[in-house]
Amino acid sequence: MSLTIRRARPDEAGLVLSFVRELAEYEKLLHEVEATEAMLASALFGPHPRLFCEIAEWDGEPAGFAVWFINFSTFSGRSGIYLEDLFVRPAQRGKGIGKALLEHLAKECVANGWSRLQWSVLDWNTPSIEFYKSLGAQLMDEWTVCRIGGAALTALAQGAR
Repeated sequence: MSLTIRRARPDEAGLVLSFVRELAEYEKLLHEVEATEAMLASALFGPHPRLFCEIAEWDGEPAGFAVWFINFSTFSGRSGIYLEDLFVRPAQRGKGIGKALLEHLAKECVANGWSRLQWSVLDWNTPSIEFYKSLGAQLMDEWTVCRIGGAALTALAQGAR
């Protein structure tokens, strides 16, 4: 049994989208997926990529992925990684694939002198929360994620609020 982690290739936007959809289904958020294969291809492989994706393969078959982008901490004065999505297919769980993906991203941070690896987890996802804690992750309970989207975003952009 072998595990390989590699950067997604330009012909794999469809694979990335399938992982996104599988993750969204697991999180009961499939109805929120608006992304298309073309949108992901542009973000991942366009002239100025803003998004990166690592594919985990188990015995040569896609088993999971990590989608991330570079963020910046004004407090540390350095960049870091924001992990947008981490997903391992249910049949492949328990093999260390999720941990290997996180280790891979941690190495990316260390190699580049970046200050942190950060992500969010749904509060009901106890198995993931316990897994992240076992790796030394600090839950930032004092922070609340804020988001403006859809009509509220348009209204704010137009000065209507």
